[in-house]
Order: sequence, then C-alpha cells, then structure tokens
Amino acid sequence: VQLVESGGGLVQTGGSLGLSCVASGDTFRITAMAWFRQAPGNERELVAAFATGGREFYADSVKGRFTISRADGGNRLHLQMSSLKPEDTGMYHCAASGHLWNPRLKSGGMDYWGEGTLVTVSS
Repeated sequence: VQLVESGGGLVQTGGSLGLSCVASGDTFRITAMAWFRQAPGNERELVAAFATGGREFYADSVKGRFTISRADGGNRLHLQMSSLKPEDTGMYHCAASGHLWNPRLKSGGMDYWGEGTLVTVSS
C-alpha cells in the first residue's frame, strides 16, 4: 500500500485548508485510515481517523474545526480544516492499518504511512 498526501501550505490564523491522501497498491488490506501530525519537538499526534468498522474519531483539539471524509471506495482520505490556529502547524501524515485498529492504538497500530504534507498557520 502506498499513501500520497497533498494540499498542505501556508495559511493565516482563522483560515481553512483541505488535505487529501490517495491510497494505491493492495488497498484491499486497509481496515482503517487516519491523519496524524507532528510539530517540531513534539510527538506524533493522532488528529482524526476512521477506525476499523468506520467509526470516526477526532482529537479534542480539533473537534468542531476539522472534518475527515473518504471517497473512491475508501481509497481517498480527506481532511477539511477550518478555524486554523498556529498550534495546528506541523507535518500531516496519512496512515493506514491492515489490522483491527482503534484510536487507543494510535500510531503503533498503523502499517502504512505517507511522506507527509506541511501545514503552516501564521499568527
């Protein structure tokens, strides 16, 4: 499975940005997909996800501002971000699991990762 993200960039505080992730290869293996982000000096953080079975998850810090969605039979994952804050700055990675996955597993349960796309929110 290969994952490729797009859509990052520079945006002002309060602005909006949409990220996309395209999965290719043996996509039939995928049971869950998620967006993670990592800011310099910080640990990788789970932002939003579709867990195995389809349940949606959002980190408390993005609830009400970010929306995760998928299309193309689950091979495309999208993250719509609004009311962006400087603390949303970071490298955003798309990830997928080939096993049973729930948010408690966080990054440890993910099998496939994209290279990431950088989001910078200026104050």
